[in-house]
This record gives sequence, structure tokens and C-alpha cells, in this order.
Amino acid sequence: MRTIKLTAFYAIVAMSGLLPISTAQSKGSAPVIPAPVPPQIAAAQKVFISNAGGESFESVIDETVFSGGPDRPYNQFYAAMKGWGRCELVSSPADADLVLEISWVLTDTGLKLPVLGQLRLLVIDPKTHVTLWNLTEYVRGAILLGNRDKNFDRAMTIDVNRLKTLMSVPAAAAAAKKPDATN
Repeated sequence: MRTIKLTAFYAIVAMSGLLPISTAQSKGSAPVIPAPVPPQIAAAQKVFISNAGGESFESVIDETVFSGGPDRPYNQFYAAMKGWGRCELVSSPADADLVLEISWVLTDTGLKLPVLGQLRLLVIDPKTHVTLWNLTEYVRGAILLGNRDKNFDRAMTIDVNRLKTLMSVPAAAAAAKKPDATN
């Protein structure tokens, strides 16, 4: 009889020890629902591209960090947006639905990767001046100028593609959430 009680006791202790583990696993497996994207981003038809500039493309040892000069981020982003053709590019923020502010910062991230800087794109509501979204992509360093240029191009492409996704996804999500007219 004592053996049965001890066995039952150990079984209860063992199960209670497993209970928190199984509870933690079930909490971690819940799907993450993405937060909504501000509707102004998907609705934008006219955008103003702002050149927020940044640090010089010349390093402290007078070596060119990237080709294209200090306006390269602006020029390259402007060309990408014009080539996409989804939005009309306007010459004044007062005429825009969104302001897209592009900037470049040389940085030491503290990461173990050879990072030269950040390509930063802010999506701003021109009426409220509130930043609606921030897209930042790190640019990897390289020994050769041509490889640094390729890494810059890669970072620009990632930021542009992320913006395209932002400007496209909310419209599809809003259409999927429309209430049924028969209710």
C-alpha cells in the first residue's frame, strides 16, 4: 500500500513538473498577428521625396566610401520610385499624400558584421508631420569600392521593396476585412 502511495506521489510530482513546460510551449505557439499599417500609406497617390542627406561619402582617410557623391541615396531612391510608377512624384510636400524622407548615416553599429552605415527611409504624413513608418537597412562594408557600391545597391533595393510591400498589403487586408453587405 505504501508503495502505491509513493508511486502516486512521484507521478503527481513528475506531472506537475511537466505542466509548466507544456503551458509555456502552448503560449509560444500562438500565431503573431501583424499590427495594422497606417491606411495613409496604402492610399497614397502622390508622394514627395525628401533628401534628408547625411554624412559625407568621403571617409576620414579621404577615400571614397561609395561612388555617386553625397546625393546618391536621394537620386537612387527617386529613380526607383519613378521607375515603379505607382505614385505620382510631386515637387512640394504640400501637394503630397506622403513624404518619403531618405537619408544616409555612416555608423558603427557595434555588430560583428562589417557595417558601414544605415540607409534610412521615413514615411511621414505631411499633414500631421508624424512618422508613420521607419525603414532602416544596414549597408555592409567591403574592401573594394565596387563591392561597397553593390552592397549599397542591395540595401536600397531592400528598403524600396519593403516600401512597396507596405504600400500594397494594407489595401488587400482592408478588402479582406470588409463586412458582408448581406448581414
